[in-house]
Amino acid sequence: MPFDPAWPQNGQNIDADRFRGQFAGIIDLIGSGSGINAAQVDSTNTLPPSTPANASVSVVGNTLHFTFEIPQGQEGPMGQQGPPFSQAVVDAVNTVNPGDPAAVGVSFDGTNVRFTFDIPRGNDGMNGSDGSDGSQGPPGNNGSDGSQGPPGNDGAQGPPFAQAVVDGVTTLDPGQQATVGVSFDGSNVRFTFAIPRGNDGSNGSDGSQGPPGEISQAQLDSAISGTSANTNGVSTLDTAFADPDMEAMRQKLNEMILNGRR
Repeated sequence: MPFDPAWPQNGQNIDADRFRGQFAGIIDLIGSGSGINAAQVDSTNTLPPSTPANASVSVVGNTLHFTFEIPQGQEGPMGQQGPPFSQAVVDAVNTVNPGDPAAVGVSFDGTNVRFTFDIPRGNDGMNGSDGSDGSQGPPGNNGSDGSQGPPGNDGAQGPPFAQAVVDGVTTLDPGQQATVGVSFDGSNVRFTFAIPRGNDGSNGSDGSQGPPGEISQAQLDSAISGTSANTNGVSTLDTAFADPDMEAMRQKLNEMILNGRR
């Protein structure tokens, strides 16, 4: 069949036999010495799924120009649910220089979501003697003029989370190691504490363990001295947080640890 440059029309379904005939007609044109010596694909357009495919061709000078319209495939099924994680772990909280951006790093080791925080400290206070131009200076001194620079600027806002929750405080037997557990449920950092109680007082007659009795403060102090270490094995958190809520939580946690020591 002869080549028909007007077929197919836009949006028309393509008949396979006629489409092959179109290509055969093109070959006949080339073989007949029509002067066509080149072919060029002008564009390949992607159509929505289920839209009929389309192809058009035109002759410009000695060149055949093709345009193709091909529908994209249907959307594939949703992938499987990723693996669950048991808890969140804060690997490090780093203090960076003033002006550096705060950053949060997160990774997943197959079980735990692991966090690292970079929190910039505030700028140094302005020098009290340098207030004329408001320029940033080193901390004010208490030298001859006794002037103190104003507080430094607030650091950048640290990463937010809703709140910290203490899920439970468990009393252990004397001599057991105190522990602190932490997890993250997507919104709250959750803590659990296990703290050993002290030993009962001893019977003074033979040194054997006996029931509690009425003792003086001196006897109580003597009995406590050298007994269970309680929370002595739990380190305090000594790096301050820029976020006020995190800092208040850190101080309360240290207070609880220190109060349990002997």
